[in-house]
Amino acid sequence: MNPSNPTPGNQNLFAALRAAFPADLDAVAVETDTGLEYSWRDLDRATAMIANLLASLDLPEGSRIAVQVEKSVEAMLLYLATLRAGYVYLPLNTAYQSAEIEYFIGNAEPAVVVCTGKNFSWVSKIAFRAGTRHVFTLGDDRTGSLLERAAHLGDQHAVAQKSADDLAVIIYTSGTTGRSKGAMLTHGNMLSNALVLKDYWGWRRDDVLIHALPIFHVHGLFVAIHGALLAGCQMIWFHKFDAGQVVARLPQATVFMGVPTLYVRMLAEPALSREAARAMRLFISGSAPMLIETFNAWRERTGHTILERYGMSETVMLTSNPYHAEHGERRGGTVGFPLPGVSLRVQDDAGRPVPAGETGAIVVKGPNVFKGYWRMPEKTREEFTPDGFFKTGDVGVRDARGYVTIVGRAKDLIISGGYNVYPAEIESFINELPGVAESAVVGVPHPDFGEVGVAVVVPKPGQTVEPDRIMARLKDRLANFKIPKRCFVAGELPRNAMGKVQKKVLREQHKALFVRA
Repeated sequence: MNPSNPTPGNQNLFAALRAAFPADLDAVAVETDTGLEYSWRDLDRATAMIANLLASLDLPEGSRIAVQVEKSVEAMLLYLATLRAGYVYLPLNTAYQSAEIEYFIGNAEPAVVVCTGKNFSWVSKIAFRAGTRHVFTLGDDRTGSLLERAAHLGDQHAVAQKSADDLAVIIYTSGTTGRSKGAMLTHGNMLSNALVLKDYWGWRRDDVLIHALPIFHVHGLFVAIHGALLAGCQMIWFHKFDAGQVVARLPQATVFMGVPTLYVRMLAEPALSREAARAMRLFISGSAPMLIETFNAWRERTGHTILERYGMSETVMLTSNPYHAEHGERRGGTVGFPLPGVSLRVQDDAGRPVPAGETGAIVVKGPNVFKGYWRMPEKTREEFTPDGFFKTGDVGVRDARGYVTIVGRAKDLIISGGYNVYPAEIESFINELPGVAESAVVGVPHPDFGEVGVAVVVPKPGQTVEPDRIMARLKDRLANFKIPKRCFVAGELPRNAMGKVQKKVLREQHKALFVRA
């Protein structure tokens, strides 16, 4: 038996991905925006070598591999090698700063941390202090101690035996209480979702995917990469999104995935046209609501109707507009139908299903729904209904045809440029600053990012606070996408009779801040 191929009954996600590689292993699997080419054989050999490195460390069963590196093909190979070796992958946003990294490493207790060379000095201190035994570096230019060590190891590796219920990935999703929760996804969660999407979106071997998303969240790491690998099709790999360069590569591609912000920026490119998009089969958007103006403008410019879908860290993909016309039209402003195997219910506060056309809380059930939150059994129980449905925290409506529309988000979540931003986390940092009595962060409309945060800060009696200084302090502590775009000082926050801050009032006050005249 080929050691690269799955053993009978092996439910390791990597085994399924490897089995889908084309017969011609010397064909191009990935072409980068700098002109590098990686064959399917390269992917097989490189993941084997990195998997052998991880295996050589004699890590305990279920060890977490925490990774905060810039996007590169080698970073993708590290993810695949972690699956292959049977360990648990923990991706971390490259924008996270020291306070955030300290929390994640302290909470997840990874056996291995991989970071960029420039961050090694401070990341390694945090990691070693938390008990991590191994810290490697990985650059986006194929440098670093991880690859140097792996280069000395063999290029054959028997895929680790895993069951569908074994943990594969932990994705941290920001918490409304200010602390992130680690969503535990199993091999079965992700493979079941990938197989459904392979059929639902019509993935083919002759597809070419433009991969221009980050690879530290569900959209770029799972939906895009798993889709291409399961189809055995080529990827055009962009290290960073560049609207002009992506538009220039559309004639060589068939599939593109992006967040609404990317589509807005591509629409600003004069070269975007029906001719440029003639070879394309599918444009997919998600991670944030798309304005109907963007949806219509894209159809007018390119002749293609964007397929919007809905998912989250805890579930991967849940719903999708149809790919095949016989299943229905793609409706702007909706996220389509529940995917095959996914049960979706819109319910009232008492947990009773509401009639079609009425708004309620969205709850879901299916093989893609996560195992629970890392080391938070009580929180996990809270987030499920008595009959086993996961509470998404989103508010929506389902029409008579079955199309789902997300109409709001519970708990004041802000989605900015496709990234989840929880006000409570930012407020907790602001409230710790000298002279601050309290604060409130709300989301307001933005033409580029969809939504951005605005902070309103109340100083302590007799003290003054400077908005610019608050913003500067936040930039030292938090990822850039979480930083409010504006900060205002107020004498008090609006409250209702019960004393609760009326964020709706604040949103209304500031809703026109970024609206173009």
